Amino acid sequence: MTPSATAELLTLAQETAMVAGELARHRRAEGVQIAASKSSPEDVVTLADRETEALIRGLLADARPDDGFYGEESTATAGTSGLTWVVDPIDGTVNYLYGIPCYAVSIAVVEGDADPASWSALAGAVRNPAIDELFSARAGDGAHLNGRALQVTSGVPLSLALFGTGFSYDSVRRTRQAKVLHGLISQVRDVRRMGAASLDLCSVAAGRLDLYYERGLHPWDHAAGALVAREAGARVGAFGADREGLSLLIAAAPDLYATAEPLLANLFEQFMADDDI
Repeated sequence: MTPSATAELLTLAQETAMVAGELARHRRAEGVQIAASKSSPEDVVTLADRETEALIRGLLADARPDDGFYGEESTATAGTSGLTWVVDPIDGTVNYLYGIPCYAVSIAVVEGDADPASWSALAGAVRNPAIDELFSARAGDGAHLNGRALQVTSGVPLSLALFGTGFSYDSVRRTRQAKVLHGLISQVRDVRRMGAASLDLCSVAAGRLDLYYERGLHPWDHAAGALVAREAGARVGAFGADREGLSLLIAAAPDLYATAEPLLANLFEQFMADDDI
């Protein structure tokens, strides 16, 4: 795909994320209503999630009717163009529910199947309307925050690295993840748990985190954020040569990734080996 074509896709992702972000922000100010639970009583979806995804889906379909759509809150549809939009209408729904200003609209467009193991991400935007930030990236053109170029922080030793992670809604898996964290926390500067994977990945790109890892992420959680991190110079993947996916995502500057990967692998082998996902 030509640079001009991916630039058009990025513009569409940015504009759609801005409009959807405003809707989410307004609905938050009006008061949040829970529509349903998903994987557990703690894993909620709000009416605003559904309304925001419907808005995004409509805007993208109007602009590019031949593309596929893969969102968190509605049925996936295949397209005929070879491109699919991967969308999380409100990433960080629990933060959104509680009024914590760490949630985002995440929109990416990928080429190939809607599978992180094989797709090529072309463009993406992550909008946090609560603090007026728009992260964006397109393949081969770098990553930006409100128009400012981003670059991951390199040269950080493990002992001074600020890690980010997330936890499952499933209490059994969350307990196992806490054991991994217990084995990790004495070996790094500190650990943050922000509650929105897309923003965690963008935080690596912006130098707000040195490394982010999490197990159990769905494609819509990381499609846009992973592209932002990569385009800012991060390595994004899992263990060995594996691509990021449901089993694991790690993002960091390449040197820190190489140092931290065996440590994480050892902890996962100890505490997550029996975790079916």
